Amino acid sequence: MKVKSILVSQPEPTTEKSPYFDLAEKHNLKIDFRPFIQIEPVVAKTFRKERINILDYTAVVFTSRTAVDHFFRMCEEMRVTVPDSMKYFCVSEATAFYLQKYIVYRKRKIFFGKSRFDDLLELIEKHREEKFILPLSDKHKDDIPNKLKKLGVEFKIAILYKTVASDLSDLSDVNYDVLVFFSPSGIESLIENFPGYKQNNTKIAAFGPTTAKAVVDAKLNLDIQAPLPEAPSMTMALDQFIRNSSKNCKK
Repeated sequence: MKVKSILVSQPEPTTEKSPYFDLAEKHNLKIDFRPFIQIEPVVAKTFRKERINILDYTAVVFTSRTAVDHFFRMCEEMRVTVPDSMKYFCVSEATAFYLQKYIVYRKRKIFFGKSRFDDLLELIEKHREEKFILPLSDKHKDDIPNKLKKLGVEFKIAILYKTVASDLSDLSDVNYDVLVFFSPSGIESLIENFPGYKQNNTKIAAFGPTTAKAVVDAKLNLDIQAPLPEAPSMTMALDQFIRNSSKNCKK
């Protein structure tokens, strides 16, 4: 099978330097982008039912920019003024810099890891006397809360946004050679939008072990996987698959 078209279940890159565009040019591919999931805010009325008082906590743990947006959105909706003494622990430097959208960066106590949560855990352990609030989606991995539990720090999960399936009805008659997924929620959206979905000759690519497991659990064939030692990124995994497929077609 020669790959001619790919659908990536994420928003289209905002920069022209995306490796997906390089991949499309290299192999003369049609690559489309379409988010299979979307984020919806949890409204203040619903959040109040959780009986979480944000001001009871002295530190916030941010795992994404989305979490940052919804934390400060909720504070605004509930008319909560975040004190200057609040500490911020961010999974990456990029997430930490994103805080400038809401606070005066240089006047706050901000800590960040190198993009892995395990790096951030070392910083959290040094401030284990803090009371942490962890903004997350209703559909989140348990590994981060479990690591905080294992560390023995006091923390509370705050569900501030929801991950829901996008409406993909306009894709019902559109076929792609490869579908690329980055989360179990993307697989759930596929099944929700197209009940009884038949994979046929379409190849499925999954990023991360939990996404790969979701593909298998949905009784679909997992054809491309990343990250792997020989393919640390999805574009590299796709490139390898396309090259191998082309070789097989020539035999």
